[in-house]
Amino acid sequence: MEIIKQNLLNIQSQLPENVTLVAVSKTKPVADLMEAYNAGQRVFGENYVQELVEKHEALPKDIQWHFIGHLQSRKVKLIAPFVNLIHGVDSLKLLHEINKEAIKNNRVIDCLLQIFIAEEESKFGLDEKELTEILSSEEFKKLKNIRIIGLMGMATFTENHNQIKKEFQNLKNIFDNARELKTTNCQLNTISMGMSGDYQLAIECGSTMVRIGSSIFGTRK
Repeated sequence: MEIIKQNLLNIQSQLPENVTLVAVSKTKPVADLMEAYNAGQRVFGENYVQELVEKHEALPKDIQWHFIGHLQSRKVKLIAPFVNLIHGVDSLKLLHEINKEAIKNNRVIDCLLQIFIAEEESKFGLDEKELTEILSSEEFKKLKNIRIIGLMGMATFTENHNQIKKEFQNLKNIFDNARELKTTNCQLNTISMGMSGDYQLAIECGSTMVRIGSSIFGTRK
């Protein structure tokens, strides 16, 4: 049995029904994605805009593409025609840009807002105060071609499970508090947290979407 298929079925068997698996396929060849696709996987996550565009053109059109990297405003237009979900949106400026490109493509683009929960300076994200300010602002409510469907966060890269758990619980608390800020373009139902090394812990803490790469496709060179 092909290794990617085996890995995928193994992970899928451990996921509760309410948890979406995003297969993180950055730097992986199209053949690897096709193996996962043939095993039933339909949601793929990419970190690089150019690579995402090329794979979208090369692969079946029923794939749901998630952009999970740090997105630069000037590159939004390249993925706006087809992207299903943009993870990691961390500013009102970027939301404006996504909304503008969504209008051009006559669609509404779903987004997750990235919350800074780690103890690492290298991670991006909003704090709870910034999140509340954005979701409560009149400026945000006018953006009719985006929809905020949830939050995402990345835990500190550490072996300390207690610390990771604390960070995941923090994101869940922020999510629960923010759910009250419902608007026509914001209904929070997704928490994207957890990767290959910590997805089971993330699910215990309330994650509904996990981003798994190396446990499916093997480690990146």
